[in-house]
Parts: sequence; structure tokens; C-alpha cells
Amino acid sequence: MSDQKNLIIAIVLCFLIIFGFQYFVEGPQIEQAKQQEATTAASGTDTPSQIPGNADGASAPSAQGSMAQTGLTRAESLKKSERVRINTPALHGSVSLTGARLDDLTLIDYRETVNPTSPEIKLLSPVGSPHPYYAEFGWSPAPGANIKLPTAQTVWSTDSTELTPEKPLKLTWDNGEGLVFHRTISIDKHYMFAIEQMIENNTGGAVTLYPYGLISRHGTPETTNFYILHEGPIGVLNDTLEEIDYSDLEEGNNENFTSVGGWLGITDKFWLTALVPDQQTNIKARFSYAQQGARYQTDFLNQEGINVPAGETVGITNHLFAGAKVVSVLDEYEEEYNIDRFDLAIDWGWFYFLTKPIYFALEFLNSWIGNLGLAIMALTVIIKIILLPLAHKSYVSMSKMKRLQPEMLKLREKFGEDKQKLNQEMMALYKREKANPAAGCLPILLQIPIFFALYKVLFVTLLMRHQPFYGYIKDLAAPDPTTIFNLFGLIPWDPPQFLMIGFLPLLMGLSMFLQQRLNPQPADPVQAKIFLFMPIFFTYLLASFPAGLVIYWTWNNILSMAQQWLIMKRMGVSASGEKA
Repeated sequence: MSDQKNLIIAIVLCFLIIFGFQYFVEGPQIEQAKQQEATTAASGTDTPSQIPGNADGASAPSAQGSMAQTGLTRAESLKKSERVRINTPALHGSVSLTGARLDDLTLIDYRETVNPTSPEIKLLSPVGSPHPYYAEFGWSPAPGANIKLPTAQTVWSTDSTELTPEKPLKLTWDNGEGLVFHRTISIDKHYMFAIEQMIENNTGGAVTLYPYGLISRHGTPETTNFYILHEGPIGVLNDTLEEIDYSDLEEGNNENFTSVGGWLGITDKFWLTALVPDQQTNIKARFSYAQQGARYQTDFLNQEGINVPAGETVGITNHLFAGAKVVSVLDEYEEEYNIDRFDLAIDWGWFYFLTKPIYFALEFLNSWIGNLGLAIMALTVIIKIILLPLAHKSYVSMSKMKRLQPEMLKLREKFGEDKQKLNQEMMALYKREKANPAAGCLPILLQIPIFFALYKVLFVTLLMRHQPFYGYIKDLAAPDPTTIFNLFGLIPWDPPQFLMIGFLPLLMGLSMFLQQRLNPQPADPVQAKIFLFMPIFFTYLLASFPAGLVIYWTWNNILSMAQQWLIMKRMGVSASGEKA
């Protein structure tokens, strides 16, 4: 009776911890983030965007200006400067002639909701809008030089009316002191911009300038906040993947690096904006945060500088990626531009050598079957077949232990008070029946990385986003929209988020419960009851997970049960542990 009472208390405490965390921690954090975004939008301040100094102390000027507005919508902010339209097969947007900033991009192939007429995903937005997010390129002077350079307020001239893959945008600005700056912005059919910056030197002497690039994001974006996915500043510098959390920068831990080539930027779950400097140049890179406007910035500065002799025109070309993290596109750019591990913009995780092949297998099955949910199930079957020898060893061992369970219970009743004698009799029983309790563990452990890699693929890549299954599941990347607390929609009541426990999570919980019944039960009654509670806990936990992941876990449980039941039947063991 005491054990049952303790179990009930433990269950109640678990639920109180979960609900309390959501109410007292997650709730205030979300509200604080919303208030911070509202403050940023209201201020509309274009905070200074400082570029790190190079080895000689050169640094770029502040990228602040008079573009700041108060309480403007995105559309209103776009009207505050003259613009050249961007029109490609993958992107819509515009380039601001004030500052030559790339601050207006939407993704044609990706919508905000499953409704195909919903707005395109907004990636970049101008200063003055609720969520400013932009890329800027320019020049920094040598230490002590007094040179008039283009800034964020510089208005560039052009004859172009549109930027397309066939028609680059050519910009010009004359500083009136003998230097003419030319900038050509090109775009391919996907998401890679080429920024060619040229300096025409009509002065009487040589000039040395340092090219820079920056990405600035105002306001802390909403993130998934899940340990298997990195969202925030990212880059590969000095052959090392750098993943930096927003919270680390907020604490004042700015990160500085030197590197030859590489790339750096800011990643969301599915979208990426990344600077790709000339891969042969030495750069100084930085990830930073400014409290004013809650601005996160990633930037680079060419440390070697560009020397322009009198009467000559010299320049450099850098690149900017701004778009969706499509695996094939990232791989194509990595090879074409020799970008060091550009595919790591997708968080493949520790099991990269498994995760990426599994992605390609799933992508192939999806193209062949035509339904991602069925492709997930088919790939799970294939993996199960490949791992069949390991699984067979595990289930044979479990079946032996299941068959011995009645004998083990008898020994526990007989020697319950004498732990040493009980262990001796248990070991004798295992030896006599040629059973090894640990024999089933190693095969299961070897399978874990493979199934975790599949889980990772489904969570971090674009494959599942807005992909339908059947019936009411319109988006495999979204949680099951039904809930048992309104009888799956029969009762006209919209429950709070923490009560959204739909049909699929319930099916997963049932499959987990049935699978547990096939496994050898713990000899300790309290442990056995706790194990029975686990399906309830995981049902609640997975209720907020994408439907595709819940389908995967449920189907995997069903296949595992089928394998285990067949092996138990062949060995003459029933679900209760008695001989069949």
C-alpha cells in the first residue's frame, strides 16, 4: 500500500513539474520575447553595425542612419527608399538603393501555412519594420586615412529596373574626391548572390581599402528550443563548425575569429542567411550583440585589404546565401564555390555519417511513393530488415528472460529478504537456462544511433514541412491538431495548448504500452508500475511533436512488437511469460 501511495505521489509530482514549467517558465519567457519584439518594432532604430578591426586596426563605419521609423509595417518601411525589384524562380524582393542593402526577400516556394495562397515566407526585412533583418557590404578605410566612403545612407545610382538571374544589378557612386565605387549584384536561380565591389581610382595616389560584409538581425527570433537543433549564429571558420546561441551573445560573450575563407551567418530551423567571403582571403570574423534594438550581428572584414593604384580599377567578389536550407542546393554550392562544409548549415548532428545517407534514402522513397508519411514507414521497414540480425539476438534474449519470469518471481518470494542468496539463485537460474540478462542490451544500443539519425532527419530538414499524410493530417511537420479533451472536435471547445493530445500521440502511447507488456517485467513491483506510467508520460511529451515523428515512433513500435511476438511464438513463450 505504501509503494502504491509513493507511486501516485511521484506521478502527481511529475505532472505538476511539467505544468509548472510551462506556466511559470515557458509562459513568461514567451511573453518577455514578445515584449522585446514589440519594443524593437516601436523604436525602429537602426543601431550601429560595427565591423571588427583588422590586423592594422582598420574598421568599418557604423551602418546606422536616418532610415529609422516608428510603428511602420513592413510594406510601409519598404516605401521609404527607392528600390530595384528582385525577381527569380526562387525569390521575390528588392534591393534598397539607399545603402545598397539586401533587406527585402521572400521565398516563393515556401508559404507561412499549408494554404498555398498564404503569404510567402519573409526572410529579410528593412529597418523600420517589426523585424529588421538585412545584409550589407561595403569598404573600411586604412587607419588614419580620411576617405569619403559609401555608407548605409548613401544613395546609389543605376539604370537597372530589375534584378534577375539574367540581368545583374549595376550600382555606381562617386565620392566626389576621385574615387568611383561600382557594385554589381548578381543572383542565380536559387539563393546565392554574388556581390562584386570595384573601386575606380582617379586620385593622384594609391588607395588601400578593406571590404566587409555583415548580416544584422533585430529582435530575438522565436526558436524551437530543442537540444537536437541549433538556431542562431553559425559558421565554419578555421575548419571548425561554430554554433553560438543567442543567449551567449546576450550575455556579452562576443565571439571573434580569424580564418582563411569559410562562411558565417544566422540560421533558423529551415532558413539561412550566410556571408561567403572570397575563399582565398584572410578574414576577421565576429558574432556580436547590441542591447539597443536587441541586434544580433555576424560580420567579416578582409584583413589583407585591396590596393588600388592611381588610374586603375580593382575589386573583389564575395557571396551571400539567403534562402531555404535545401540539401541539394547547399551541396551544389559547396562544390561550385569550394565552401568548407557548407552543408553543416543543416544540423546533421553527431551521426552525420548516418544522418545524411538516411536523408537521401528518405528523399528517394518520397519521390518514388509520392507520400512522405508512407516513405517514412517504408524506410523504417527497410532499416528494420537491415538490423534484423541484431534485433533477433535482442528479442531471443528477451524471450528467454520472459520465459524465466515466473521462476524469478518464485525465487523473489522465497529469498526476498536475503538479497545475497537471491542473487546467487538468480545467477544459477541464468546459467542453468543459458540466459544472459545483458545479452539483449548491446544489439539495442547498436540500433539507437540509426533510429536517432532518422529521427534527426525528420526534425531538422525541410522534407516534412507542409507535407500532407491522409485525412486530417495536412502537415506532417505540425503536431496532431486533434485532442481527446474535446473528443477530437465533437465538443465545440478549444482546449489550451498543453491539453492538445491528439489521436496519433494516443496511438503511440498504446503501442508503447503493448510493447512493454511483451518485454520482461521488472521484478520489483514499484519499478514495474513506474514502467507502466512511462507510456502516459511519452504520450503527453510527444503530443506537441510533429505528426511525422509520432507516426515514425508508432510504426517503429508496431514493427518491433511484430518481430518480438514472432520470435516469442517460435520459442514457445506467451505474452504472460508462460509456455505457449
